[in-house]
Amino acid sequence: MTMNTGDFQLLATDDRARTGRLATAHGIIQTPVFMPVGTVGCVKALSPDDLRDVHAQIILGNTYHLYLLPGDELIARRGGLHAFSGWQGPILSDSGGFQVFSLQSLRKISEGGVEFRSHRDGSKHFFSPEKVISIQRNLNSDIMMVLDECVPYGADRGYTEKSLGLTARWAARSREAYPPGSGRQLLFGIVQGGFFPDLRTKSAQQVCSLPFDGIAIGGLSVGESKPLMLEIMRHTASLLPEKKPRYLMGVGTPMDILDGIEAGIDMFDCVLPSRNARNGTLYTSQGKVNIKRAEYKEDDGPLDPDCGCYACTRFSRAYLRHLYVARELLAYRLNTIHNLHYYLELTRCAAQAIAQGEFQSFKAKIGAVYDHDRL
Repeated sequence: MTMNTGDFQLLATDDRARTGRLATAHGIIQTPVFMPVGTVGCVKALSPDDLRDVHAQIILGNTYHLYLLPGDELIARRGGLHAFSGWQGPILSDSGGFQVFSLQSLRKISEGGVEFRSHRDGSKHFFSPEKVISIQRNLNSDIMMVLDECVPYGADRGYTEKSLGLTARWAARSREAYPPGSGRQLLFGIVQGGFFPDLRTKSAQQVCSLPFDGIAIGGLSVGESKPLMLEIMRHTASLLPEKKPRYLMGVGTPMDILDGIEAGIDMFDCVLPSRNARNGTLYTSQGKVNIKRAEYKEDDGPLDPDCGCYACTRFSRAYLRHLYVARELLAYRLNTIHNLHYYLELTRCAAQAIAQGEFQSFKAKIGAVYDHDRL
């Protein structure tokens, strides 16, 4: 079946879990999919060849950080982020909205947008919904995200309701700045609403009424308990259109991802596997491994005997431990290769299990070693 840019095709379902395909200007993405985070135009410690070797389908770039350094206009003069970075697969660019949340002491929010001070040099900048679209068009990412406000955990109902209204108005302005059919880039809306189920419903109704190419769930994993996160995630996922891709932003233990897939979510990203790799925490079929532990000093076995990644097929646990303890740069590359390979295989195997009607048994198998991550 021929697919045009923006087409989303469901291939199989298993209860709410689903597998499908999303067509972008730089290739077709098989879902469910995990997207490695490449904040400033690269996934830390990895080359584009490394990403291809672990079968990454799509990576993320960060609009806020790329705007500040090296600058979106510089990137545009070099043919966009694909040409600049050497990664020719699909790219999703976030909106900078999470930085609005995480850099609270450096920003001011108004109806027009967000004024913020650069965390690099203190210089003042202003992000409007239209400006954020302009930056992402310069990046030429395949999927652009609208500007939104991510409210912190603990925000009261009044503030949260006011914020979701602002997010909805910004979403409408973003769509007006880039109407359907304007180009080959896709535009996703974002549902907010904090930790009030009825406000999540209200936000979903507002955002889903606009002609977006996909819908994201934002504002989770911001300090709340795991049970509350799962409750709000499942509630929000149930409100999203069946025929559009659904994206859960920034949530990412292995079990979080499988819980999201179970709820019908298609796309995931998180810094957890790459950040933990640099901290020496590695995900394996037998559970998490802290590679710096002394017990691995003379362990000649592979990190994960069930893994086919470069790190596991070429090197021993003893060598990986040595590299990490010695602070050799190769440690960060090999650890990141392995963790991303694990996450990408997790979603690939989940898709296969859905197609075979065996998702629950697959989830139970992973849960046997990772269920403690729910705590």
